[in-house]
Amino acid sequence: MERQRIVKVLETPTSEKSLTVCGWVRTFRNDRFLAINDGSTLNNLQLVIQRDEFKDDVLKQLNTGAAVEAVGVLVESQGGGQAVELQVVELKVLGGADPDEFPIQMKKHSLEFLREKAHLRFRTNTFAAVFRVRHLLQFAVHKFFHEAGFFQIHTPIITGSDAEGAGEMFKVTTLDFDELPKNEKGKVDFEKDFFGKPSNLTVSGQLEAELAAMALGQVYTFGPTFRAENSNTSRHLAEFWMIEPEIAFADLKDDMKLAEDCLKYVLAYVMEHGEDDLVFLENREKQAEKQLPEKDRNAHSLRERLSNVVESEFVHMTYTEVINTLRNSKPFKKKKFKFPVEWGIDLQSEHERWLVEKHVGGPVIVTDYPAEIKAFYMRANDDGKTVAAMDVLVPGIGELIGGSQREERLDVLKKKCADFNIPEEHVWWYLETRKFGSAKHCGFGMGFERLVMYCTGMTNIRDVIPFPRTPMSAEF
Repeated sequence: MERQRIVKVLETPTSEKSLTVCGWVRTFRNDRFLAINDGSTLNNLQLVIQRDEFKDDVLKQLNTGAAVEAVGVLVESQGGGQAVELQVVELKVLGGADPDEFPIQMKKHSLEFLREKAHLRFRTNTFAAVFRVRHLLQFAVHKFFHEAGFFQIHTPIITGSDAEGAGEMFKVTTLDFDELPKNEKGKVDFEKDFFGKPSNLTVSGQLEAELAAMALGQVYTFGPTFRAENSNTSRHLAEFWMIEPEIAFADLKDDMKLAEDCLKYVLAYVMEHGEDDLVFLENREKQAEKQLPEKDRNAHSLRERLSNVVESEFVHMTYTEVINTLRNSKPFKKKKFKFPVEWGIDLQSEHERWLVEKHVGGPVIVTDYPAEIKAFYMRANDDGKTVAAMDVLVPGIGELIGGSQREERLDVLKKKCADFNIPEEHVWWYLETRKFGSAKHCGFGMGFERLVMYCTGMTNIRDVIPFPRTPMSAEF
C-alpha cells in the first residue's frame, strides 16, 4: 500500500479505507497514543494502538526518534489537539532509537547544542520549520523571476576573478603541497596547476551574469558563494547562497523597483503557504525574547514585520541624507553609536537598524554611496564623488539587498580598474562587453541566508543553513 504523507493525511476526511503512514516517533504515552511526524508538516499525526494487539518487544522500541510504519483507518479524534487520528491495525518498527543514546529528546535544547548535532537537528520542530520556510523562499524566488521573464544562468563556482575585490577567497588547486613546483623567481608555479593559473571559489556570480544579460536581456543566478573571512559573528558564513539578477537596458530606478517587487513577492508567498511554520517560529521568538531586556526585543511580531515589508512603500534616501539624519539623531548626539558617522564611511548595522526601525519605521532604499567604499563596477555619478548604488534595508536585520547600475562606459571602467588596482588582463572579457554593443544595465545581490533569517526570526546565520561552514568548522 502506498505511503501517505502526513500533511495530506491531516487534510483527508475520515474513511473506512486503510492507509499507510511512516514517520519518526515524537511521543508515546499511556502505552496507547503514539505521535509521529514525517517532516512534511509541523503537525504530528496521532496513532491509537491497542496494547494487547502488539508484542512487548515492539512496544519497547517506540521511543522518541524511532522510525515506524503504520497501517490503519483514519477516524475522528476522540481527544483534543487534533481533528483526526489513525486507528492502527498494523505497526512495524523500521529503525529503533535507544533513549539512552539519542540526543534529541522532547525537551528544550539550546541552539548551540543543536549546532553540534547538525546531522540530527532537522528532527526538532524549530529546524524543521526553518528549513521548510527556506524551501518556500527558494521556490518563490525562482517563481518570481520566471514569471517576470528572467532566465536562470549557472555561473562558475571556480573562477579566476575576484568580483568584489575583497581578496578573501578560497584557493582551488591540485598542486602537491609537499612538493610545490617553483618558477625561476622561487614562487609557486601555477602554470603547473590544473587550470594553469591561480583559481578560487567564487564570491559572486555577478560579473558572469552581466555577460549573459547583455544577450538574453534579463537573467539571474542563484548559487553558492564563498568568502574566506576569518569571522565568527552571527552574520557570517564561509559558504552561503546568493540571488543575483542582472537586467539590460535598465538603470538604478529599475533596479530599485525590481528589488522591492522581488522582496514583497517572496515574503507574501511564504506568508500564504507557510503559515503554520511562521506561527510556530513567531511563538518561539516571543518565548526567546522573554529572556532579553525590553529594549532588545522586537517591537513587532514576526508576521507583523513581514507584512510591514509587503504592504509598505519603500522610502528612498540618498547616502548623504542618511548621514545628515544620523548626525542629527539623539543616539549620535548622546554618543550611543559604537561606530563613527561621517560622510565617506560605510554604514554599520547599528546605523541601518536605527534608520529603518526608529526613524522611518519601515524599509528604506539608500542610494548614491561614495565611490571609495563601493565596488569598481558601479556606475560613476556626474558629481564625481558618488556611484549609482543602492542598498535595501529592512527592520530587524539592516541590509538585505545591495545593488547598482553597472558602469557601461569603457573608458570610465578602465579608469576604475586602475583606481582599484585591478589588472585589465584579469577582466579582459568583462571589458570587452563594453566594446561591443554596450548599454546601460543594472543588478543586485541578495544574501539568501539573510533572507531566511529575516523570514524565520532566527538571529544566527548558522541556524538557517543546513550545514554551516565557518572558521575551523567543515563537518559533514
